[in-house]
Amino acid sequence: MRNLTGRRSAIGLAVCWTAASACLWAADELPKAETLLDKYVEATGGKAAYEKNRNTVSTGAMDFAAMGLKGTLTAYKAAPDKSYVEVDIAGVGKIQEGSNGTVAWSLSAMQGPHLKEGEERTSALQLARYDADVRWRDMYKTVETTGVETVDGKECYKVALTPKEGSPSTRFYDKQSGLMIKTIMTVKSPMGEVTVEALASDYRKEGDLLVPHKMTQKTMGQEFTLALETIKYNVDIPKDRFDLPKEIQVLVDKTADKK
Repeated sequence: MRNLTGRRSAIGLAVCWTAASACLWAADELPKAETLLDKYVEATGGKAAYEKNRNTVSTGAMDFAAMGLKGTLTAYKAAPDKSYVEVDIAGVGKIQEGSNGTVAWSLSAMQGPHLKEGEERTSALQLARYDADVRWRDMYKTVETTGVETVDGKECYKVALTPKEGSPSTRFYDKQSGLMIKTIMTVKSPMGEVTVEALASDYRKEGDLLVPHKMTQKTMGQEFTLALETIKYNVDIPKDRFDLPKEIQVLVDKTADKK
């Protein structure tokens, strides 16, 4: 009986040791998040290629298939944190969003002028950051590889990013190519907190950079696809491109008067 008990104890210890070793080995196999973020920069062209660009102008076609709507997009971004996006949807009208580096705003026929404040403003300014992929260390206080998941048929490392300000986000990097395949983030909006899930695909070379030309975004039960048609760097952008629309300037002045 003692021998049987002893053998059982030995087997139990062996099983526990094997399980513990497997867990430790699996943990060791996960690359550091810092490595994955830097690998993405290298896989898409390298730090020097990013840093020689000071602005980007993109155009594309949008498809809201479930709603039977189509539209066009024109987007301007300039270092360090200026942006302007104009979406024109047939039968709906024009939607504009932007940031001049300090003020973040939106303007549409449906919702009128809107000045982004608090966490909504923080999220908008983060998205407007031109060199975010290269200077991610300036934006996030922690980054951590949390596991492996299959996304769009590809095995990906899952990375949790906690910014110095604003809400955390999650990215998924292809184990083979190092390219970012998916992002999940929570953003503030006039309708409250909204979870946005975006798939990136059709990576192609534009200049010295490898850029996704197709994005599929899901939010609030709706899905749309953006197919980028042109991407140009270091363009002569009109000086007033990032100026606040007069409707937004009125809101800024009203806010200043209250202080």
